[in-house]
Amino acid sequence: MEGLKSQEIEALHSELVELHEELTLLVDISEAESKPVDLDQPIGRLSRMDAIAQQNIAKATRRSSQLRIQRIQSAIQRIATGEYGSCLVCGEWVGVERLKVQPETPFCIVCQSQRETRSSATGTRS
Repeated sequence: MEGLKSQEIEALHSELVELHEELTLLVDISEAESKPVDLDQPIGRLSRMDAIAQQNIAKATRRSSQLRIQRIQSAIQRIATGEYGSCLVCGEWVGVERLKVQPETPFCIVCQSQRETRSSATGTRS
């Protein structure tokens, strides 16, 4: 774990655990908000459209949170195996400042930029 002191690892691990708890709560809350809109409910057309828009936002938030939870779990596992802080693509050091901003990140800034460039060119997300 190049560049990471045991105190930094502990702090980042605590941050990951806290993020995991927050996002799990958010997913649980958004589950109720993403339930299908009852089209037979006696509300106006604009209210129904607003409810459908809110439902779609809740679904997107939930999907995003679930993906981040998976990345957090993976980062916690990498801490346990001693692989945390190394880029999964090139093996280079990710950098402590990058990990402080996004502790679950599995990629160095160069590899992440390349992934984003490829995904925007193909129209997919990474």
